[in-house]
Amino acid sequence: MILNGILWILATGAPWRDLPASYGPWSTVANRFYAWQRSGLWDQILVTLQEDAQARGTLDWSLHFLAGTVIRAHQHAAGARKGGGDEALGRSQGGFSTKLHLRAEGQGKPLVLRLTAGQRHEQTMFEPLMEAGRVKRRGGGRPRHRPKRVVGDKGYSSGRIRRYLRRKGIGGVIPHKRNEHRHGRFDRAAYRERNRVERLINRLKQFRRVATRYEKRAVNSLAMVVIAAILLRL
Repeated sequence: MILNGILWILATGAPWRDLPASYGPWSTVANRFYAWQRSGLWDQILVTLQEDAQARGTLDWSLHFLAGTVIRAHQHAAGARKGGGDEALGRSQGGFSTKLHLRAEGQGKPLVLRLTAGQRHEQTMFEPLMEAGRVKRRGGGRPRHRPKRVVGDKGYSSGRIRRYLRRKGIGGVIPHKRNEHRHGRFDRAAYRERNRVERLINRLKQFRRVATRYEKRAVNSLAMVVIAAILLRL
């Protein structure tokens, strides 16, 4: 019942106090959500589902996708107590906002999720997205985290990123900017597959608590995104 109450909040974007009485006291449901976030439960569920997909051979490492999207922040998202760290809030063209950075595997399922202030550029989160997402192998051995190729839009085009990919042995499907030197053949067919991460973003934002940020603390806002990702993985 408590879990269903959390999912109701995620889907509707309603304030905790508006939770229907059928789910129990709103404070109990909210406190359980925050306690499970602090314990790392939501992240562990997503990791376990990824490990299950890896064991079944349904986690696609051939082509991964990177993207960033701005999430409008409600005015109530401001005002977190100081000393809690970076709360991933800022000003972008979309106004008061947070930016969700994500890496999706080849099937368009979320693998890594990160939040920054809305004005942060996608390039600043490239390496954190690429270095995270290690998935353990159930039969033992080193966790896997490097895809064969990665797709990103022009926002990820820079010499630093291309050197990183060459150093790691990862193929880059990233279009060049007009002022950049072009070398090699650009795989347009693979780039068209980028629509998978765009569709993923649309599915995540169907959850109103993801489409608009209401949580004051970044860790709690990210937990809502992780729960949405869990539902999509299921």
